[in-house]
Amino acid sequence: MQNAKLKNYLHLHFIVFIWGFTAILGELISIEALPLVWYRMFLASVFIYSYIVYRKISLVVSRSLFFTLLLAGVIIAAHWITFFAAIKISNVSITLAMLSTGAFFTSILEPIFYKRKLIWYEVIFGMLVIIGLYIIFEVEGDYLYGIIYALISAFLSSIFSLINGKIAQRYHAATISFYELLSGAGIITLYLAVVPFFGTHTEGFSISFFQLSGSDWTYIAILASVCTAYAFIGSVQVMKYLSPYTVMLTINLEPVYGILLAVLIFGESEKMSPQFYYGALIIIATVLLNGIFKNVKKRKSSATFSNITK
Repeated sequence: MQNAKLKNYLHLHFIVFIWGFTAILGELISIEALPLVWYRMFLASVFIYSYIVYRKISLVVSRSLFFTLLLAGVIIAAHWITFFAAIKISNVSITLAMLSTGAFFTSILEPIFYKRKLIWYEVIFGMLVIIGLYIIFEVEGDYLYGIIYALISAFLSSIFSLINGKIAQRYHAATISFYELLSGAGIITLYLAVVPFFGTHTEGFSISFFQLSGSDWTYIAILASVCTAYAFIGSVQVMKYLSPYTVMLTINLEPVYGILLAVLIFGESEKMSPQFYYGALIIIATVLLNGIFKNVKKRKSSATFSNITK
């Protein structure tokens, strides 16, 4: 059993490393954020559907759940569009540092979403995150729009996680993911189909839309299959062996892996001022501390309940 836990713990780190590599692919792929997300969601839904057919997983859902998944699909599509847009107009390091604030947004929204009281340390950690953001804003003002897009992306990510948190325990994760990805791809498809009629600068479906370079096709295939479909299925698998606390803390290392990869691959264009790394360190450390505090509180609550029931 111990060997199984170690194997799955290492597997989880590999999955988080893959998620960190998603930002690298976003920088390497030459097309804009909107078509990039369409390709990612459409192809990933095809890959996951193939997995569902292979494992004979049911796709039957209620009408109310379908509309919930449709909403979640729109939110995750908007999250990825703003995520890749942030990378395109700033860089990987800025985007991933800002994405770390997703846990901060979740700590604010969770009491509203689940109707519970705000915890004192969440307020303190929220203030620390704001300090980290202030430091980054002060020294990296040239990336203002990239920072704003990335913060919007982090906010949308937190909303998506809260929606999924309510339904993930009751339905198969592959079924949920398939409908969410397909819904997101469907919404973008509708948008791209009608946008040319409004005379906007956004290009709809055309021959050029599907004329990608060989490298773009390769990177998109990796993004949709390995970084989306495989990573999702793998993350569900490791949760059978690891505690939610371990999974959560490890996932929060994604920005660290991504930033290190970006510096190694892109060199000078990703090297930021020392103050940026101070701000990013404050944000990431705060996210990790928040997880530790929550775990301690959960253990104390479990211990108290155990003593009461004896």
